[in-house]
Amino acid sequence: MTTRFADKSVLVTGGGSGIGRAIALAFAREGARVAVAGRSAAPLAETVELIEQAGGKAVVLTGDVTKGEDAARLVREAVERFGGLDVAVNNAGVFGAAGPVADIDEAEWRWVFDVNVTGTLLAMKHQIGHMRAHGGGAIVNVSSNLGVHRRVRGAAAYLASKAAVTALTRTAALDHIAEGVRINTVSPGAVDTPMSSRPGENAADKSERMRSEVPVGRAGAVEEIAAAVLYLASDEAGYTVGSDLVLDGGSSA
Repeated sequence: MTTRFADKSVLVTGGGSGIGRAIALAFAREGARVAVAGRSAAPLAETVELIEQAGGKAVVLTGDVTKGEDAARLVREAVERFGGLDVAVNNAGVFGAAGPVADIDEAEWRWVFDVNVTGTLLAMKHQIGHMRAHGGGAIVNVSSNLGVHRRVRGAAAYLASKAAVTALTRTAALDHIAEGVRINTVSPGAVDTPMSSRPGENAADKSERMRSEVPVGRAGAVEEIAAAVLYLASDEAGYTVGSDLVLDGGSSA
């Protein structure tokens, strides 16, 4: 355990697995009290158990950030549990079904935008509302290298939604930095989580594909993404506002 975030309260959405879990664990290891949020309690409880086993402090908060009342409640409950909210990480997101633009299902398109864009907006809205009234804070949104930085076939809804997250983050950063709320984005490429695996692909097949597709020759580790998030949330990044930090092994270079 270290102390970079000692006495800090952190809210992580989408904290039940993958990148979100790694982010929650990383904050706890550096002394933060972590509210781990998501729609399903069971995986969140697993994250909290891992944090507590390592000597950290965390709580489960269930809610759906696509609903304004839930987004507000998550902030309220984090503040009630820990006495404040210093950092928020908006990681909740979905990929959606693959397919060309002409075949996109309208309901699928709306669902992807509802979770990835509206969910980020509503979460930020209430996080900023608390932070600007209580001395400021830091927010990091998890976007993707797909969208602004790189395009692929068959994933228009995801790419468009993540491009919107990046633009939304930068606009929010300009809107609220004078109120002491510092907002940035991380944009991972392929990371070693199920979301980056193709249907039916095993670990060996995925590793071989990464060697050919990613200039660095592998998928990213969730811990590498978490380390970048912690940097952007820390006082060391105090001059970093509206940044979009790409972590993709050179895929969009």
